[in-house]
Amino acid sequence: MAKSMYAYVREAWKRPDRSEVKALLWERLQTWRREGSIVRVEHPTRIDRARSLGYKAKQGIVVVRVKIRRGGRRKPRYTRGRRSARMGMRRLTPAKSLQRMAEERASRKFPNMEALNSYWVGEDGRSKWFEVILVDGHHPSIKSDRNLAWLANPVHRGRAERGKTSAGMKGRGMRTRGRGTEKTRPSIRSHANRGK
Repeated sequence: MAKSMYAYVREAWKRPDRSEVKALLWERLQTWRREGSIVRVEHPTRIDRARSLGYKAKQGIVVVRVKIRRGGRRKPRYTRGRRSARMGMRRLTPAKSLQRMAEERASRKFPNMEALNSYWVGEDGRSKWFEVILVDGHHPSIKSDRNLAWLANPVHRGRAERGKTSAGMKGRGMRTRGRGTEKTRPSIRSHANRGK
């Protein structure tokens, strides 16, 4: 059976360091580093991934590339009253993934849209780049789309901030059910943050 174009794109992005994507990323990252933190793009960089996550080339859908600084929290050094081991500076990492932060920043930048999903597009030693699919739930072409009309419902407002996207559900421990997940539902906070 003949492979589709999307299958070849998917294979190339599966191991970007071993395919022709490596040279493409090397060129693109030089441009992306000079750009801003949140940049609207005309077409998805990974069309196969975007389509599988709900992207459609139609009005009411926007793709945004977000740059996120890698690493843990950067806290200022205390100037008094404790030894260095007790300063609480090092090894402090946020409870969210960088991908989840990227979705939140994109949805804050475009307040009339909701983050549908996101995917990785590149990284270097300093930053990671994610592309976020944003949908305007009140656009007529979205309201008439049977696959995306649910986003117009007010209960989905602020999806990214409430951890309802795929990356958010993973960070909240919603990928697993049953034994061992007693402290993750109905929420992490309802069990005094013992679920993570």
